[in-house]
Amino acid sequence: MLRRLVAIVGPTGTGKSAAALQLARRLGGEIVNADSRQVYRGMDIGTAKPTRDERRLVRHHLYDIRDPREGYSLAEYVADARAAFEAIWARGSFPWFVGGTPQYAWAVLENWQVPAVPPDPELRAALDAIARAKGPAALHARLAEVDPVAAARIDPRNTRRIIRALEVFEKTGRPISHWQKKAPPDFEFLIFAIDVPRRELYRIVDRRIDRMFAGGLVDEVRALLDAGVPPDAPAMSSIGYAETVAYLHGRLTFDEAVERTRYATHRLIRAQEQWFRRDDPRITWVRDADDIELQANIFTGVCTNAIRGERR
Repeated sequence: MLRRLVAIVGPTGTGKSAAALQLARRLGGEIVNADSRQVYRGMDIGTAKPTRDERRLVRHHLYDIRDPREGYSLAEYVADARAAFEAIWARGSFPWFVGGTPQYAWAVLENWQVPAVPPDPELRAALDAIARAKGPAALHARLAEVDPVAAARIDPRNTRRIIRALEVFEKTGRPISHWQKKAPPDFEFLIFAIDVPRRELYRIVDRRIDRMFAGGLVDEVRALLDAGVPPDAPAMSSIGYAETVAYLHGRLTFDEAVERTRYATHRLIRAQEQWFRRDDPRITWVRDADDIELQANIFTGVCTNAIRGERR
């Protein structure tokens, strides 16, 4: 059994999902999600999730697997991704591992030893109260005292990740950076990223954001709130959702919500580019799916006949 996968990673808006769908249809294989927000049910428009029609064309995994009222840890995700890979390999197929959440991608590809520490709502609430009262920088400084390695990796504004790192330290007595050690994975992989110049990418995501708001994002967020999803649930901190909640609660105008979504998305792109470093020799930066096809076909070694059959 071939234990291989092809990963397509990189910043939001570069066309990863479309490329994976095209390649999976032409070469075979199944798509496994590596986006931390597309796991949630009911969050379709704002996460640019593959449509149900697209998911009928090729088998997709780890989409719509969580209620947005629930948490979902990195340890849970890694276990779910590995289970999906094993099932795909057992069928004699191969995974296309696709998404822009760096932690999800590298935790799987680098086989991080992620601590299985369940959430502690009381501790999280206490830490969040500190962040609200004194600012995220106060929590980040606290993290730097107990885990300078993790503090150097985590954006000082990312309260959620800071709280998680402190939670792991409090529960295990060891810093999260101790647990997030790497081990050689028991499979082979190729990694591709689609190279879109930043200014062009900003224009692409700005147009997509306009389509999201015009296409029902406000109604989608309203439906989530009406279904009982707390406005401060981790899922609702997603870009576009937090801004829309603020609009629905009267804290922002519609235009302000759109503009802040653009700004946050641009900032996300810069952060993703830093994670998926262009000088990382493991990543092959390409223009589009056609640049991936030949290398992926040779690497997987299972789809030559499918390609020949389609092109006759």
